[in-house]
Amino acid sequence: MTGEVETISARGPMDVRRVMAALPHRYPMLLIDRVVSLVPNQSIHAIKAVSVNEPFFQGHFPTRPIMPGVLIVEAMAQAAGVLAVESMNLADSGKLVYFMSIDGAKFRSPVEPGCLLDLHVEVTQNRGAICKFAGKAMLGDKLAAEAQFVAMISDPPQD
Repeated sequence: MTGEVETISARGPMDVRRVMAALPHRYPMLLIDRVVSLVPNQSIHAIKAVSVNEPFFQGHFPTRPIMPGVLIVEAMAQAAGVLAVESMNLADSGKLVYFMSIDGAKFRSPVEPGCLLDLHVEVTQNRGAICKFAGKAMLGDKLAAEAQFVAMISDPPQD
């Protein structure tokens, strides 16, 4: 031991332009509006402002609009993607983050138009190009959803 202490620099906030440099997603599939904070290789806090104009609300459900659970999990995965890409300095590299598995997804509270969805994702295991994450989607201090998932960073498929 040299007695040196490793310092971890938190990053943030990140606006939507920087989020789009990290992710290939675009409207209507881009589900991250901004990043509040990011600690490389550890955690991210991102925000999704849920608007009544979201296209999925037309059919889910017209008389009581609720954000589909699968899209809440996708928003958590996109936050994890930003965390992975920023941690590895891969923004604008063309690399993609692919879902490999989703476990323990639970939905606790409906997400409705006008909500600010706080996405908190932590790295639970890092094996280079493959990482495990734990995510929580919060509405203020109320848990809306949670899941554990695995993702892989890879080159896009060749034509």
